[in-house]
Amino acid sequence: MTSVSTFIWFDSEAEQAAEFYTAAVPDSHITGITRNADGSAFVVTLELAGHAVTLMNGGPGHPHTDAASIQVLVDGQDEVDRLWAALTTDGKPGPCGWLTDRYGLSWQVVPSELPELLGGEHAAAVGAALNGMSKIDLPGLREAHLRG
Repeated sequence: MTSVSTFIWFDSEAEQAAEFYTAAVPDSHITGITRNADGSAFVVTLELAGHAVTLMNGGPGHPHTDAASIQVLVDGQDEVDRLWAALTTDGKPGPCGWLTDRYGLSWQVVPSELPELLGGEHAAAVGAALNGMSKIDLPGLREAHLRG
């Protein structure tokens, strides 16, 4: 059987990151922890809303960049707001729904309606509105779509 998962290298905070991510993303949980002889976590496996993720404490030298991110599609503005607030705690907001969390990992918090709003003849207006946002404002994108 073939399967695909996401594998992310951390310096030393994989277990703390896994606890943070599973608390923030609904329907998520840690599935396993492989420990070093001293009891510290080496590899942590988890599911984020059904997506398999492995976090490894591999030591310094492999910093996260925004070239790779975790995208979370959510239903509605309330969930955008909730997840954004959770993930930006001790992190920093970025443009167009992107953010960097406290561990340096990049995320995209995206309303599930966005692909539809970006489609068709109103894509340019919605894209222009999106480019002016940090946290996505779904009502603002809907308005841009209507104005076209």
